[in-house]
Amino acid sequence: MIKGKPCKVISISVSKTGKHGHAKCNFLAQDIFTGKKLEDMVPSSHGTTIPVVKRSDWEIIDIEEDGQLTLMDEGGEQKIDVKLPTFPEEMADEIREAWNEGENT
Repeated sequence: MIKGKPCKVISISVSKTGKHGHAKCNFLAQDIFTGKKLEDMVPSSHGTTIPVVKRSDWEIIDIEEDGQLTLMDEGGEQKIDVKLPTFPEEMADEIREAWNEGENT
């Protein structure tokens, strides 16, 4: 996690121990949702938080007029608490267009 955002670490560089006794770690990472690159520098003796990310594939069963989605996973479990995304702006239109053309995954 860098600046409160879940990230995939791209590279780590470690500086030598300085006069205050701590080496510094410089993390270059990519936000897993936006793709934006982030950088953070922390003392090597400090811990960090690690996000636990689970990927699951869901199939679109229905799209309501208000953008509410009905989804179903491979096990047949349904989810109805998801709305069409608002970011990036054109993604909701792309999903609706694909849905209208017969795609549902």
